[in-house]
Amino acid sequence: MTTAVQLSPRTAAIPVHAVWGAAAGLVGGIGMGIWMSVSTPMADTSMITMVAGLLGSSNAFAGWLIHLSIALFAGTVFGALLGQFAQRLAPAAVLGLVYGGVWWTIGALWIMPASLGMPVFEWNDVTSSSLGAHLVFGLLAGLTFGAIAQAMDRQRTGQARG
Repeated sequence: MTTAVQLSPRTAAIPVHAVWGAAAGLVGGIGMGIWMSVSTPMADTSMITMVAGLLGSSNAFAGWLIHLSIALFAGTVFGALLGQFAQRLAPAAVLGLVYGGVWWTIGALWIMPASLGMPVFEWNDVTSSSLGAHLVFGLLAGLTFGAIAQAMDRQRTGQARG
């Protein structure tokens, strides 16, 4: 006996959007990581080194690995949750900026300071620089997702005619 499962086109698109989101998250993560590597809101401490502190390290390479892992996860979630709304560049850019702001609130204002023994939800040089970094992540991830979606749509419709 065989059981067939039927998925709606919207549900079937979630895994594809998650993969596109993962790629977009890495692009956004690289841009954000560059920002964090050159930004030193605390004397002689780059933001990427502060990220390494999440796992008890002060090594910038460790910070990059942690950061890109988070960016991969965040991009995957972006694609799965918002991918259906980010099929064009303008909406994708706006959604990406908002999404970056949400991650800034959750990650930079709450989780990271709490895990490093710092005050949470505090505006200071670190959180203000981090806001810029998270907006860079969101914008790049959103635009990348939108560009992938448009390229895949052109490929699909070109093959259908072909």
